[in-house]
Amino acid sequence: MRRASAWALLVVVALGAGRPAAAAPPLRVGSKAFAESVILGEAAGLLAAAAGAPIEDRRALGGTRLCWDALVSGALDLYPEYTGTLREEILRVHQATGGASGEASGDLAGLRATLAARGLGFIGPLGFDNRYALAMREEMAARLGIRAISDLARHPELRIDLSNEFLHRRDGWPGLAARYALPDGKVQGLDHELAIRGLATGALDVTDIYSTDAEITRDGLRVLADDRGFFPRYQAILLYRRDAEARWPAAFAALGRMSGQIDDATMMRLNARVKLDKVPERTVAADFVAERFGVRATRAEEAWWPALWRRAREHLALVAVSLLAAILCALPLGVLATRSPRLGEILLAAVGVVQTIPSLALLVFMIPLLGIGARPATAALFLYSLLPIVRNTYAGLTAIPAPLRESAQALGLSPRAILWRIELPLAFGTILAGIQSAAVINIGTATLGALVGAGGFGQPIFAGIRLDDVSLILEGAIPASVLALLVQGLFDLLERILVPKGLRSEPR
Repeated sequence: MRRASAWALLVVVALGAGRPAAAAPPLRVGSKAFAESVILGEAAGLLAAAAGAPIEDRRALGGTRLCWDALVSGALDLYPEYTGTLREEILRVHQATGGASGEASGDLAGLRATLAARGLGFIGPLGFDNRYALAMREEMAARLGIRAISDLARHPELRIDLSNEFLHRRDGWPGLAARYALPDGKVQGLDHELAIRGLATGALDVTDIYSTDAEITRDGLRVLADDRGFFPRYQAILLYRRDAEARWPAAFAALGRMSGQIDDATMMRLNARVKLDKVPERTVAADFVAERFGVRATRAEEAWWPALWRRAREHLALVAVSLLAAILCALPLGVLATRSPRLGEILLAAVGVVQTIPSLALLVFMIPLLGIGARPATAALFLYSLLPIVRNTYAGLTAIPAPLRESAQALGLSPRAILWRIELPLAFGTILAGIQSAAVINIGTATLGALVGAGGFGQPIFAGIRLDDVSLILEGAIPASVLALLVQGLFDLLERILVPKGLRSEPR
């Protein structure tokens, strides 16, 4: 027996030794959802790919917290970040002096040590400092005599709208308003690109900008002096996981060449090519890498038709998987809710609470559990699908007249038989209407999946907002709308075929 076991162990070891070692996972390179971050992420990916690392592209993933959580959880290996954001928003490490402006080499060493304790590191600084600032149209600022942020306190009538992230950051509006005693009662949040566009058109008077934004010159904006030294330095770096560096040392050696190679003027020029000249970010990054490092490693842009077909498959997969899972879960919950009034109230309240959670917040909450990509988006869509299906199942079953149930019981039918032969067929039209509502809602909500790398029609929509390109927005919005109409028509057809006219949710 021992001899047989020994031979079996020897065979297992031999098979394991003869099997090739599993390939190292690709280098997952991400970026935030604004042009500068995408350019830096693309440039890093091109350099790493030229050094032999397979790249998994996770660009335009949303805001700071989303990218940081993805990095910490291992869903990302590298993304561009800024030292001020790390200190003030993520790590909340303040300088001993309490000042916001200086950042000496010793401070960077301390930041490196703090990150190393978390299994992280950074490459850089890359050479430029992209500070936050407040800006106004030059004409209005000159007319009102506003040159510094402190001057805004004398003009409470000005409309100040800010980017959503800046509005809630520790190093953003709350601290800035307190430092300068600015009125904050009417400040609204919106997308960064839309805020700059609104400033240029006169829809608002003051907004936050990045110091390397190309629109500063194009739109003739006056950058207000930070005369009380509130904003820290935001030196650009490449933030990464140290275990990824161990997997791909040659790629990280190549990435180290980016340190100190991008000054403020260069970054503003690259941003301008993307946002003003409408050159794709990938092309701008490839041109920069070729010019600065002599590396000609391009990744071709996907043609329109294959991209449309790929996005349609991704979008349909998100909707179909989440909807099927919701049906399998929500139908039993709806039935269960009818069996006890108190239990029904609890279940309906629970799924209603889920529906109130903002979509992006729910996606961010799920990243530590499910990573980035299709899984967190599918899970969020599943949760959002529960309410209409549970509610309609409950409403359809409770609307069945009590004498019908009593007649079925008098005939000796079991509770299970009553459910399957009487109740569900009678409530089917209402239940189908709930499933239809969930499907149509999911198609629209699924566009947000692009912010966590799930693909779908949200990709071109957010790219269009980021680049102020209406044609890109329409590339995603029109197919998503057409898909919603097709699905709604399909459910209407199913209702006509499967539900008797007298039992339809909306008799025609």
